[in-house]
Amino acid sequence: MIIDIITVVPGILEGPFSHSILQRAQNKGIVQIRVHNLREYASGKHKNVDDYQYGGGSGMVMMIEPFVNCIEHLQKENTYEEIIFLSPDGETLSQNMANELSLKGNMIMLCGHYKGIDQRIRDHYITKEISIGDYVLSGGELAAAVLVDSIVRLMPGVLNDETSALTDSFQDGLLSAPVYTRPAEFRGLKVPDILIGGNTPEVEKWRFEQALLRTKERRPDLL
Repeated sequence: MIIDIITVVPGILEGPFSHSILQRAQNKGIVQIRVHNLREYASGKHKNVDDYQYGGGSGMVMMIEPFVNCIEHLQKENTYEEIIFLSPDGETLSQNMANELSLKGNMIMLCGHYKGIDQRIRDHYITKEISIGDYVLSGGELAAAVLVDSIVRLMPGVLNDETSALTDSFQDGLLSAPVYTRPAEFRGLKVPDILIGGNTPEVEKWRFEQALLRTKERRPDLL
C-alpha cells in the first residue's frame, strides 16, 4: 500500500512515521508513507497556498490549484482507491473504519490548515472525509498520523503477533479486559488467581465478562 500525505507543514510528520511499528512496516515493504510539501505544487514567486475567502470573513482558505496539481501529479504515477480529507466535520474514525481502510489499495490524505480548503476540492476530488473527534486541531497532520497508525497496524505482517490486533478494544464492540504481567504480586497487589491457573476456557470466560463489565461502566453507548 502507498499512503501519500499532502501537507503545508511536512516537518510535523517526520516523527510519527520514523519510529516503532510504522517504521518497521515501511522497512518490511508492507507500506510506503510519503509526505508531500504542498508549496512545491503552488505557482507564483512566493508559492502561496492560501488566500482570502470570497464573501469576506475571518481566516484564510487553502487554494484549489496547489492541491489539484499535487493530486494529479500523484495520479500519473499510481492509482488510488481513496482520496481522504481530514476534517472535523467528516465521518468519525472508528475501529470498523480502520479495518475497512486497511484492506484498501493506495490512498491520498489531504491535511487542511487555516479556515479550511476550497470547497471545490471536497466536492470533486475527495472520496472520503474523516474526523478523529469532535474538536478542532491547528491542522490535519496529527489527524493523518492517527489515521495512518490505525490502518497500518492492522495490515498482515506489521505486528509481530497478528492475533494481537484482533483482541484490541472495539474489535468485537467491547472495550478490552484488564491485562497483567509479572510479577504475580507486587507490594501486596495480586494478579487475579484465574489468570495464573492455566485454565484457558475459564480465562477466556473471565476476559469476556470483564470486557462486558468495563464497557457497561465506561462506554454503555457501545452496548
